[in-house]
Amino acid sequence: MEIAIIGLGYVGLPLAVAFAKKFRVTGFDIDQARVNALQQGVDNTLETNENELIEVLKSTVDNPTGLVISNNPESIRSCAVYIVTVPTPITRFKSPDLSPLLSATAMIGGILKKGDVVVYESTVYPGCTEEDCVPVLEQVSGLKYNIDFFCGYSPERINPGDKKNRLETIKKVVSGSTEKVADELVALYGSIIDAGVFKTSSIKVAEASKAIENAQRDVNISFVNELALIFDRMNIDTQEVLEAASTKWNFLNFRPGLVGGHCIGVDPYYLLHKAQCLGYHPQVILSGRNVNDSMGHFVASKVVKLMSKHGICIGESKALILGFTFKENCPDTRNTRIIDIYDELKDFGVSVEVYDPCALRDKAEQEYGISMLPDLPDLAVYDAIILAVGHDTFKTIDFSFVKNQSTVLFDVKGILPKDLSHGRL
Repeated sequence: MEIAIIGLGYVGLPLAVAFAKKFRVTGFDIDQARVNALQQGVDNTLETNENELIEVLKSTVDNPTGLVISNNPESIRSCAVYIVTVPTPITRFKSPDLSPLLSATAMIGGILKKGDVVVYESTVYPGCTEEDCVPVLEQVSGLKYNIDFFCGYSPERINPGDKKNRLETIKKVVSGSTEKVADELVALYGSIIDAGVFKTSSIKVAEASKAIENAQRDVNISFVNELALIFDRMNIDTQEVLEAASTKWNFLNFRPGLVGGHCIGVDPYYLLHKAQCLGYHPQVILSGRNVNDSMGHFVASKVVKLMSKHGICIGESKALILGFTFKENCPDTRNTRIIDIYDELKDFGVSVEVYDPCALRDKAEQEYGISMLPDLPDLAVYDAIILAVGHDTFKTIDFSFVKNQSTVLFDVKGILPKDLSHGRL
């Protein structure tokens, strides 16, 4: 069996490498620079082991396993299973953007053959596979769903930057458009997933399970973020409150923070969209999103107030944001909410610079228009420092100098000693 992985990002590449150890796999991506780098064994997302990637790339015509990287659709024409792992972002109006998904689907439709199986891993709303993607496959290919070709849905559960919970160690939810196809996909994924496979009764159930995973976490974080907003007005330290409350055995110990990335800050909008299409207006999910989306502005406003208390002239001040990725020890800047802090400080008239040793600087400049500092600058020259991301490298920085000058140090992640920072969430 030949397998095609469509989209070689944080999700697709680890999947391609895992399957390539047991099958012949072609990884397809439209990004020429990404393809060129991967063909040389370089993964700038840091989601794969370099040695493993290089090893599976050593495939030959006679080798029944291995990985070929390509941006030519013809290279995947001979495959029998197509696994789609392209991004499913949102528009600036917070609505689902299915254009990458439907574009990949149309491409597959152009080479689809009788007996082929198309599996979607991209996060979508319940019903998207069969209501949005299948019609495109039928129209472009001229084939009939569940007669000539079949589909499956197996939601990705990759956690970027997580070196413990990896593809193979996370149980995989799998579904198929027929019972036979579902069983075949269970066997296929089961061959690479050590944690096991959970088969759902339908594609819609699998889609819904993914949608609520991230929506649940989003709502839980929004609750503690709202607590942080309330306790700030009471002059109570939120971290101390959570430490006290977490001594109870059934307390859910979520922490306040900025909610970005490709999942938690995006996926709830897919569920919201589907619910609204059906005439239901979700209140809990939407209110949680609104709270979490406001936290960057809250941090910036808090920093400006602290600078004002320190007698710093805001219009002539200079601030440094440490960290720009959406989470610690990860190069991923997709949907990072650090940009909200940056934009809000700029609106106040503050001169803002950003340093992040982990972030993909070219991607950040391309997407956000921000030229990050190449090296850690002299911290003492700044009127305000915002520790926005908990990279391990930042934990080794000596911030004790702020005790001897008026520089405001705000600890978004709450990783510094309380007596060292002037504020934290």
